[in-house]
Amino acid sequence: MGVHADFNANDKIVTLRISGVFDFQMHREFRDAYTRDAGERPRYTVDLRGTTYIDSSALGMLLLLREHVGGDRAKIRIINAPQEIRQILMIANFHRLFDIA
Repeated sequence: MGVHADFNANDKIVTLRISGVFDFQMHREFRDAYTRDAGERPRYTVDLRGTTYIDSSALGMLLLLREHVGGDRAKIRIINAPQEIRQILMIANFHRLFDIA
């Protein structure tokens, strides 16, 4: 359970895998995962395959990641979201801010 970060140096992609409940209890772990030095201008992917629940604080954490990466210029993919979580992301209009695959 938690956040696992992988960095692909060839593609300069940081993948953040979230497992379990994605809520405020994960704030520090999530922030630490994306603020680690991954080199120059990595791209980010958030993999929600193992996520069982997401709340409003998790949505806020995703927005903080977006701001960290460059705000409106940020290109962040959210992948493998279970249907219930995907619905929450769509209701919150995150499809306008993130690439939801």
